[in-house]
Amino acid sequence: MPHVRVNGVNLFYTDQGSGSETIVFSHGLLWSHLMFEKQVELLQKNYRVIAYDHRGQGGSEFQGPFDMDTLGDDAAELVKKLVGGPVHFMGLSMGGFTGMRLAARYPELVKSLILLETSANAEPVENHPKYKMLNGLVKWFGILPMIADQVMPIMFAKSWLENPANKAEVKRWKFELRKNKKSITQPVEGVIYRSGVEDELEKIQCPTMIIVGDEDVATKPDKAKFINMGIKDSILHEIQGAGHSSCIEKPDEVNQLISSWLEKH
Repeated sequence: MPHVRVNGVNLFYTDQGSGSETIVFSHGLLWSHLMFEKQVELLQKNYRVIAYDHRGQGGSEFQGPFDMDTLGDDAAELVKKLVGGPVHFMGLSMGGFTGMRLAARYPELVKSLILLETSANAEPVENHPKYKMLNGLVKWFGILPMIADQVMPIMFAKSWLENPANKAEVKRWKFELRKNKKSITQPVEGVIYRSGVEDELEKIQCPTMIIVGDEDVATKPDKAKFINMGIKDSILHEIQGAGHSSCIEKPDEVNQLISSWLEKH
C-alpha cells in the first residue's frame, strides 16, 4: 500500500485518476480516506485525486504529536512531495482544521479550498466534559457498541440515522467507527484541545467554498457562517438533511457542488 514519509511519519494515501488539476481530500476525526469514496469515484474521471489518512488514523503510522498545527504541516509536506504545486484541498471537520492552516500558512500550495462541517474556533468548552468522558472510556475499552451508539448521532444527522433506507449504510459506518484502536484517544485530544485560527482567516486568499449540513451538531451551521464572514469572497452552502458527514449522507449534493466548483476554479 502506498505511503509517503512526511515530518518523520508514514502517511497512507490513495492516488487515482489523472488530469492537469489535483484535488486532495483530508478526512474527519475517527474516520479515514474511505469517507470520500463517493467523491473520489466521480472526480477521478477528470482529475488526479489524492486522499490520505491523518497520522494515527486509518492506514497511517501512529506517531505524535497530534495537534492541528502538526497536521497542517503534514498536509503541506504531502502536497510538496506528491504534487509539487498548488492543489484544490478539501477537508472535513479535522480535515477542515488542517485545510485552513494549510491555506493560511502555505498559500502557494492551495489553488482553492473546500471546507465541510468544520470550525475556525477552539472546541467549545461546553463540549469538553462529554467528549473527555467518551474518550476516557475508549482509552480503557476501545469503541464498544454502547460508545459507538453515542458517537453516531454526533457524526450523522438524526433524520439520516432514522431513515430506514439508510439502514445498511448506518451499519457499515458504525462498523468503520468501531475499527478505531484505543490509540485514537490521542488524535481525539488533539481536536478537543486545539487552538482556534480565527485571526488567520484573513490570510486565506484563495477561492473558498464552505459546506455545512443543517443538522450538524458537532460543528453547527453558525461555525460555517463565521468562517464565511472571515474569508474574503468565500461562499457558503447549507445542505438540508445532512449532519457532520455530508459527503456520506448526501453524496449527490456534495458531488454536484464540488464538480461545479472545480469547473469554475
